[in-house]
Amino acid sequence: MNPWEIWFWPWFAHSGGAASEERAKPADAVDGARFVPEDEWTTRGRVALELHELRLRDFSRSRTGRAAILVTPFALHDAILADLAPGHSLVQTLLDHGCKRLFLVEWASATRESRYQTIDSQLAALHVAIDEIGGPVDLIGLCQGGWLSLIYAARFPGKIGRLVLAGAPVDFAASALSGATGATAAFLLEAVKRGGDGVIRGADLLALWAGPADRMAIAMQALQITDPDREERGQRALRNFLRWHERTLDLPEAYFTQVLTLLYQENRLARGQMTALGRTIAPDMVDCPVALLAGDSDMVAPPDQVFAAARLVGGGASRFLLREARSAHLALFMGRDTLAMEWPAIAGWLLAGRGEARKGRAPGTQIIVPQDGPKSGKGSRA
Repeated sequence: MNPWEIWFWPWFAHSGGAASEERAKPADAVDGARFVPEDEWTTRGRVALELHELRLRDFSRSRTGRAAILVTPFALHDAILADLAPGHSLVQTLLDHGCKRLFLVEWASATRESRYQTIDSQLAALHVAIDEIGGPVDLIGLCQGGWLSLIYAARFPGKIGRLVLAGAPVDFAASALSGATGATAAFLLEAVKRGGDGVIRGADLLALWAGPADRMAIAMQALQITDPDREERGQRALRNFLRWHERTLDLPEAYFTQVLTLLYQENRLARGQMTALGRTIAPDMVDCPVALLAGDSDMVAPPDQVFAAARLVGGGASRFLLREARSAHLALFMGRDTLAMEWPAIAGWLLAGRGEARKGRAPGTQIIVPQDGPKSGKGSRA
């Protein structure tokens, strides 16, 4: 298992290792930036709302119609994964294919002040952001932002029009990857308590990753480019990727521990035992249509984990759009081919839910009306 492919949980492949003894200082308003520098964004936008937990970025080209919100992962790396470079920007792809009212949730790097934040803290902040826009909205959850979006849609079903889960692990027992969690949990929980002052250092997690040679190979895999030297756009994308990789987020220890134990170890979301803002929720409480995108070589969120949502979500979500891309994990969000082949169909599906779709359906779209959900996770191609 290549540790680069476990981009949020790189320690799965290094359970015998240890974080750097030279620990980074916790970030705060003086010591370090909590959000991405403005000049790192590829697409023009503005900050519509800033909370301690997040910034809501507005990329809209229209002020009318239902809004879509990209919910990025609160993970080792920041929200630029959705707007990395020209030709490698999910934000730009959605705008170009009709999603003209588009927002993005950018999570803040943790500080001493925020070290006690939990999954509920994220849900509450997302709730405020959605109220700021005015619902219902379409949620597009990327990776770890996917399970958060699913939890939110189950907790507040009237707020969501359509739900997209891309590379989002839902049933953590659906693949062999979940076994690694139990094997490393004791080590991890002990390691995160040592000298972190309640904050998990992104720099420490990054130290567990692969070396420079692998870094370049995985960058090219994520971007789906084979010879960046032949084109200026490819060179820019590669530079942006490597800079994004080095710029890590710190995570609250409380949140980190909850994700590891409640989701990866105990699989509470898939079991219908997750507590969200005071209520027990289950996937079958989601009552909106759901689109699922998985990568066939994704080891962070294997297809079985993603497509499990089609059997777990309730009967009110009467239509599913399922797509399996030829892609590893990061390429789902920034890969040139995946952005060109998969996301236009998803954008069209979102527009169809608003009565805005053009005639016809994108080639290759998979529309499933499951009874008990697709048996294999792969529906028949329409």
